Amino acid sequence: MDRLETIKRFESSARTYASKFEALFESGTGVRMRDQSGREVIDCLACAGALPLGHNHPEIRDELLRFITSNHVQQVLDLATPAKFEFVQELFGLLPDEWATRAKIQFCSPSGSDAVEAAMKLVRFATGRQPIIAFRGAYHGMTSGALAAMGNLPPKATLVSGAGGVHFAPYPYRYRCPFGTDGSDTDHLSIQYLSTLLSDPESGIPKPAAVLVEVIQGEGGCIPASDEWLRALRQLTQQHGIPLVIDEVQTGFARTGSMFAFQRSGIQPDVLVLSKALGGGFPLAVVVYDKSLDSWPRGMHAGTFRGNQIAMVAGRATMKILRRDRMESHAQAVGAALSEGLMQLASRHPELGDIRGRGLMLGVEVVKSSTHSARAPQDGALAAAIQRAAFANGLLIETGGRNSAVLRFLPPLILTKNDVGIILDRLETSVIQAKKGRTPEGGNADVARAVS
Repeated sequence: MDRLETIKRFESSARTYASKFEALFESGTGVRMRDQSGREVIDCLACAGALPLGHNHPEIRDELLRFITSNHVQQVLDLATPAKFEFVQELFGLLPDEWATRAKIQFCSPSGSDAVEAAMKLVRFATGRQPIIAFRGAYHGMTSGALAAMGNLPPKATLVSGAGGVHFAPYPYRYRCPFGTDGSDTDHLSIQYLSTLLSDPESGIPKPAAVLVEVIQGEGGCIPASDEWLRALRQLTQQHGIPLVIDEVQTGFARTGSMFAFQRSGIQPDVLVLSKALGGGFPLAVVVYDKSLDSWPRGMHAGTFRGNQIAMVAGRATMKILRRDRMESHAQAVGAALSEGLMQLASRHPELGDIRGRGLMLGVEVVKSSTHSARAPQDGALAAAIQRAAFANGLLIETGGRNSAVLRFLPPLILTKNDVGIILDRLETSVIQAKKGRTPEGGNADVARAVS
């Protein structure tokens, strides 16, 4: 039995990506990986966004080699170390200046889920209130409390504890307006709904401890909230004295064309949840929050690996490179090229119903209709077929959103415009094959064209 078959034999039935992308990946450089057969695959998943600088970035690798040969402590719970000092300095240097002067940080167990759990615990303790307002389509993690704030129903179908106290409001999903409009008034209706919920003495929901939101819903289908909607939400939460928790586990660190996605709107959260890119490819998660909320006692949130020194070293090096190379501007420019190319594909293939997102966090909603009508039903089966064909053609993309009908692009931020051209060629070949119901035998598509 070969190595891949052995892994498949012993691994849990709950495995996710490995069940769809059946290959043994042996090496990776930049935006490309190679499997056991030597086949090249362009990685548009980037470990769900945790590899902002791609695979085996030489500067990160050199920094890690220096660290692990230095006799520096590597795991020390939450004790102070030089690595922690330098990491915190670098992170706070990326935060908006005014907010950084008021911010505190809590290191969590190294997953975004645990950081969300910590944020929920923080606001509940600080306010003395229990309810949390989350949004339909949200994804905040797979642990019990974070799962309770998830919009997707199947993963929480058997949740028997920790699910109480979370109430869901409509997210401003313009392409499929939750209020049944053409999308032009979705933002206003969403805010008005929330305003009524918070002010109605018979809403059935006590005053919440927080509103928890993603600036762009990632797993929910790459749905961006507008700057105007975010500003209205911030104003509404301030008016009612409710902390605003922004989950930037996937959108943070230059991904969307600004260092943090919330910055484009000019608002400031009360609580910011960070993970994925934060550790430069290694497990790390934190909650950064306004010091006015810092009333929880010692030991209120803990975890053995909240002092992941290797992740702090890699994370600090990553943040330095992101700032030095102005990667937010690069993500915006290359993301615009990818978005434009996807729109051109959509003009030739009406099954690609909506192109959306920001920077290098883009989604393509796949529909059944031959027109670009928002009423066209989603086609999760075709999206899955495109994904399978794309992988056979050397392109790794994820699906998400309702009915898993959204093709998601989350590549490393070092993606070039030349890479964009190759991605678009492989994707169009895959769309054509999927529409014809033909699964390619394998190997890369013809990728001669490149975007200049």
